[in-house]
Amino acid sequence: MTLPFNALQADLFERAKALLDEEWLSRDADLAPLLPVVLARGVGQDWHKAGTFRHHLVGVARSLALWQQPKEVRLLGLLHSVYGNAFVDLVKFDASNEREHLKSLVGEQAEHLVYLFCTMSRTQFVQKLLAGDIAADGSMQIERNGPEPRETITLTAYEVAAFAVVSMADSMEQWFSWQEDIYSRFPAVDSSRQQTVYWAASLWPGPMRPSSRMLSQISGLGHALQHAALKNQLPLPPVFASCSQLLSAGNEAAAVALYWSVIQLDQPLVDLDAATATLEQAVALNPWVGEPQLVLAQLYLSAGRNAEAAAAAQSALQCFSCWGNAWDKRVQWDAWMAWARILLQSAEQGSWPVRLDKLNNMALH
Repeated sequence: MTLPFNALQADLFERAKALLDEEWLSRDADLAPLLPVVLARGVGQDWHKAGTFRHHLVGVARSLALWQQPKEVRLLGLLHSVYGNAFVDLVKFDASNEREHLKSLVGEQAEHLVYLFCTMSRTQFVQKLLAGDIAADGSMQIERNGPEPRETITLTAYEVAAFAVVSMADSMEQWFSWQEDIYSRFPAVDSSRQQTVYWAASLWPGPMRPSSRMLSQISGLGHALQHAALKNQLPLPPVFASCSQLLSAGNEAAAVALYWSVIQLDQPLVDLDAATATLEQAVALNPWVGEPQLVLAQLYLSAGRNAEAAAAAQSALQCFSCWGNAWDKRVQWDAWMAWARILLQSAEQGSWPVRLDKLNNMALH
């Protein structure tokens, strides 16, 4: 079958490679001065979904750097929850008495974005964005968090665009099956569910399956940036063909189920044909993430289908280079990038090992 593989864009790939080094943040002239301040607040010790709070903040900032966002939006990414919000109880700066201090560190515009992002109703923002409830000038009426009666504020078109982009990076960095279950149907979460009843869903980190719902939502957030008043506010993230395409919820769910059936070895285990066909269907349904394409590339290599393996590995690299974060969070983004480059090299050189133990010797040349 003809699969919707993506061409590898050299400039995007080079930007992604520059972010593979864990020290990339310390070399970012805009973000590096803030890093010691953030670390001093203990973010490296705080739990956060699939890692630590430091891991999350840096991951969001990495995507925003990859997406070539301006300084204040990248600072927002690094600090997007430091005043706390309705979703997490982590408070690293006290908004009642530390706003001026943060302004002195990042500037008034960036601090304003951080404060708005932390204090507005993120649930309402996502709901309105997905519903297209945006004024002709790109502005949005939204409530602040807090008890009734809630204050209503107006976000400018720039703020709407910035919060949409950061929300895309924020969701992609953290969402996986455990969070999907405890926050099922986000943003319309049923808050009546009791932990003792749904104890199986509560066990962290769970099976670490990729989310079955969030990616289609992220595509909707990105597509909202096609609004005439928002489209030119910020660089469009390169995901979903520069936010021009939507992934349906049904296609996302089916693709995850197909992918996970191969990962869980719920396939015939002697010949490659069934697992290969299953992954091909997963890629056809959702061509926007790299992990299914990369596993497919390895199956192609095992079958001696080097040209197809090269196309799949190259397409996977393009997807990883677009996101800057992993969809399948069993391993981190940089590891997926490294394995993709190994598979592409092997496909181009026709050098895939025959012996199982020789997989342990794989190295990038």
